[in-house]
Amino acid sequence: MEEQKIGVVTHYYNHLGVGIIKIESIGLKVGDKVRIKGHTTDLEQTIGSMQIEHKDVPEAKAGDAVGVKFDEHVREHDEVFKVIE
Repeated sequence: MEEQKIGVVTHYYNHLGVGIIKIESIGLKVGDKVRIKGHTTDLEQTIGSMQIEHKDVPEAKAGDAVGVKFDEHVREHDEVFKVIE
């Protein structure tokens, strides 16, 4: 498996379990597998849904800030990688 960095977590809403990912390179789609890596974070998960400006979207492109529900706590500045199988 290969991983490609696609962005960074810019904010995490603890009470919602939602993190904001700033997409920096290749896009992200619902169903993609991602890995979140940071000082104390190492999480792999499939994207179940995403929102931009509180609206569900099927994909996000470079420059977008997208909200994603995470299974575990993620932190600001964690790096987001797309897992390519």
